[in-house]
Amino acid sequence: MKHRMAAAALSLIGFFVAFYLLLWKIGVLSELACSTGGCETVQTSEYSSLFGVPVALYGVAGFVSLFVVSLVGLQPRWIERREPTILIAAFSGIGVVFSGYLTYLEASVIHAWCQWCIATAIIITTVFAFSLLGLLTWQAGHIEA
Repeated sequence: MKHRMAAAALSLIGFFVAFYLLLWKIGVLSELACSTGGCETVQTSEYSSLFGVPVALYGVAGFVSLFVVSLVGLQPRWIERREPTILIAAFSGIGVVFSGYLTYLEASVIHAWCQWCIATAIIITTVFAFSLLGLLTWQAGHIEA
């Protein structure tokens, strides 16, 4: 279940990145480190909140959810079961779609790039890829058995 370990580790990293952005968004941090120069532009745009909630908070919640499901899936009771991997694939798939939309907005509407947003998009896409690999591996293992 290496894909679940990878998903847990990546989700933890994604959590910290999203939490960093959330802390800046709510004013806990006064400065946002950014090598692209576009992070503040993206983070202060009208698209940085959805239904009045900072997008970074959705990221925090999503990565925490993925982390918890990944850890549960590593427990002896769940290690041979497919359900945790299905949940990881579903949650991260939603994250990929959402990140894709946000990346589109950065490129086509906001015209600025946030390195932290790109990092979370890469992380969630990698978690999704690992989950698909886990599903394929699980299916192949049970077809042969």
